[in-house]
Amino acid sequence: MKFKINRYSAPLVLLITMGLMGTRCNKESEGTTPPPPVVPEALDVVSYLSTYDGSSKFAKQDVSFSNIDPNNNPTITIDTETQFQEMDGFGYTLTGGSAIHLKNMSDTKRSALLYELFNHEDNNIGVSYLRISIGASDLDPEPFSYNDLNAGETDVNMEHFSLAPDKKALIPVLKEILAINPDIKILGSPWSPPTWMKTNGATKGGELLKEYYGAYARYFIKYVEEMAKEGITIDAITVQNEPLHPGNNPSLYMPAEDQAEFVKNHLGPAFEAANIGTKIIVYDHNADRPDYPITILDDAEANKYVDGSAFHLYGGDISNLSQVHNAHPDKNLYFTEQWIGAPGSFGDDMVWHINNLIIGASRNWCKNVLEWNLAANSALEPHTDGGCTECLGALTIDGDNVVRNPAYYIIAHASKFARPGSVRIQSNQPGNLANVAFENLNGSVVIIVLNNGDTEQQFNIEWEDEMISAKLSGKAVATYVWGKE
Repeated sequence: MKFKINRYSAPLVLLITMGLMGTRCNKESEGTTPPPPVVPEALDVVSYLSTYDGSSKFAKQDVSFSNIDPNNNPTITIDTETQFQEMDGFGYTLTGGSAIHLKNMSDTKRSALLYELFNHEDNNIGVSYLRISIGASDLDPEPFSYNDLNAGETDVNMEHFSLAPDKKALIPVLKEILAINPDIKILGSPWSPPTWMKTNGATKGGELLKEYYGAYARYFIKYVEEMAKEGITIDAITVQNEPLHPGNNPSLYMPAEDQAEFVKNHLGPAFEAANIGTKIIVYDHNADRPDYPITILDDAEANKYVDGSAFHLYGGDISNLSQVHNAHPDKNLYFTEQWIGAPGSFGDDMVWHINNLIIGASRNWCKNVLEWNLAANSALEPHTDGGCTECLGALTIDGDNVVRNPAYYIIAHASKFARPGSVRIQSNQPGNLANVAFENLNGSVVIIVLNNGDTEQQFNIEWEDEMISAKLSGKAVATYVWGKE
């Protein structure tokens, strides 16, 4: 059976407080005995709901949908014939700190939690994409690179390169994840090169010295090759996390012109010469500077090595991403980071992130949507000196005790049902009903709907020759799946 759903902003798992579908009306003829009521045949549609007050969190709804006649309620129409980008997946950044907390769990509890996260059957949420840091991020206990040397030393041929810091927790946890989901895509992002390559010799700030552009390209190659030896395929790398934010620890300032030079004269040719198939993604910063990736993509020599651009949303509007798509429609877009500040507010965080990320980023051409970050403990640790002290993980892990926070449910609304290889499809957005729709490889259709209004909204979803009725309370979100779960 084929399915259809309406198009709107960005992909969102339909979290819906739903009502029972209307039934067909039978007109009675005057003077005749009314026929027995027609019981509508139930359709193969399921829904998962999250409410603003948190009384329902990505909970499967015990409701049966059936075909209804047209009515005056707002209608979301799905058109599977109009297709947009193919999706790579939805997930999180697995920071070094996240990996430490997972590794410190008991084997049985960790195994069960990872299965819940990375398997998509039964009650599991099917995370399908991870971002990891190349070297330390600010959510590691301390800064490090894979080639840290004594003052005055250099190693341009990467003879002392070592993944040893990641072999304590990150790599073992990744191997467990890959045993559950061998096809998960992994993106690597550096927060800083080794300090001996930088103008200030420090982990925080500074710029990449031009005499080490070639050495830094070799650093990336060594990283991809050494991870491959561990059985970990790096699908893509970004050149620099937040290149316009040198105030984090670690961090690096890298203007667009320098990034273009590094890609076209060093990283791109080096990857090509070494037969590295890992994608090169530029920018990896806020939506307020679409000119940054466009500058690089406008450079024909850099452009030929670049797969696409990555974005965060700590500045700017999510719609700005479409400017980059429109300027270079042959290049991909990725949404790689957005935090939730502790202690979090389930309703407010859910509405904002579903609107802007799941729906907004997807509707503005992103192939993935990633939350920052997977896990912290109740003290919001670890973090570097100068790193984020208020980043609430999707999970709070204290020993074997696990609390699921807003980002867990936000991603679940999309990751469980909008699977890798699915395609965003057309859907309209009537009134306050923000939504995004996808068609999976197996023919199932997924639509994520958010009622941005403050009051309950009755509405229809129409696909091909079928129309169902649903209702959502104010600020509720639901994921509807038409076909196979």
